[in-house]
Amino acid sequence: MNAEKRLLRWASGIMVGLGTGHLSLLTLFAWGDINGWAERGVWAAVPLAPNEGAADRTVESLQNEVTFWAGPGSFAVPLILLGCLTWHLAGRGVAVPAWAGWGLAAWCFVGGVLLVPSPYFAGVVSGALVVLAARQEDRSRKAHTRENEPV
Repeated sequence: MNAEKRLLRWASGIMVGLGTGHLSLLTLFAWGDINGWAERGVWAAVPLAPNEGAADRTVESLQNEVTFWAGPGSFAVPLILLGCLTWHLAGRGVAVPAWAGWGLAAWCFVGGVLLVPSPYFAGVVSGALVVLAARQEDRSRKAHTRENEPV
């Protein structure tokens, strides 16, 4: 396995691990709220009417909204999908652009600073691995081009 593929596989593993871990912990700690969605109907998880009945909001309704935004409405699902896409592209030998790694690293760094302590900083590592893989791919492409130039 070449170095770029190995770096991308590590990056994708971190992404999938963070997203899956986030959803798993939420399921453990907020099972009552999630189970309530099935009882009331999934469409009732977070009401669509903003500020309707704001004066009589209950702790339970606020907890219900927090559970939604910490679960299916959070970064976890897109992060898992990005990790799976990165794994797939690495397997096909397709380079993931460096801008994706920079964006992921910046987003996770800001999230980690705002929400300390958190595993957000592991996402910075994942983004850095994507950037390193993209740079190694560029270097190997340039070296291959130089080798094939006519003398």
